[in-house]
Amino acid sequence: MLKLAVLVSGGGTNLQAIIDSIADGRITGARIVTVISNNKKAYALERAAKAGIPAKCISPKDYENREAFNDALLEAIEESQADLVVLAGCLVVIPEKIVERYENRIINIHPSLIPAFCGKDFYGLKVHEGALARGVKVTGATVHFVDKGTDTGPIILQKAVEVRDGDTPEVLQRRVMEEAEWVILPRAIDLIANGKITVTDGKVTEKS
Repeated sequence: MLKLAVLVSGGGTNLQAIIDSIADGRITGARIVTVISNNKKAYALERAAKAGIPAKCISPKDYENREAFNDALLEAIEESQADLVVLAGCLVVIPEKIVERYENRIINIHPSLIPAFCGKDFYGLKVHEGALARGVKVTGATVHFVDKGTDTGPIILQKAVEVRDGDTPEVLQRRVMEEAEWVILPRAIDLIANGKITVTDGKVTEKS
């Protein structure tokens, strides 16, 4: 049974997608052992509580410096004995010590088709604002392993979503979540939980 630590910062819609997918059998061989948020007010913490999942807030504001926060975050993940760390709308930059400790065991969902609209300045609505400003006809979402760069790790799954005339960033964000993020994040977890993913030379191969 693959043990998941899910890291969140906000509403937790992707967390809910994981919870629902485990409940209805779209994810097999995995369970969430902890939910960690950097934001005390994150609704994701309430979602975890309603599902009976242990949850806690570890906020940088509660530590004297970033190093102390990073140590606390690593300690919490290790204490949970998680096999896979899932960044499900997590706006915290994951420190190198955690990336090294969990090499190819941290995944992230990003609301674009990487390498488009990704990197340091693209997160949340800014991704969709960028897509609309550029006038792209297709956007989507990407699940990838996390490495020491920003949105540069091996890509696991991608799903395209149509951009429509009249879209606002908020409307496009919702469509990308519904049609792509909530589909491919659970799918990626299921693949990993069932040993169907390998990483070689920075590229992901899916076993049939």
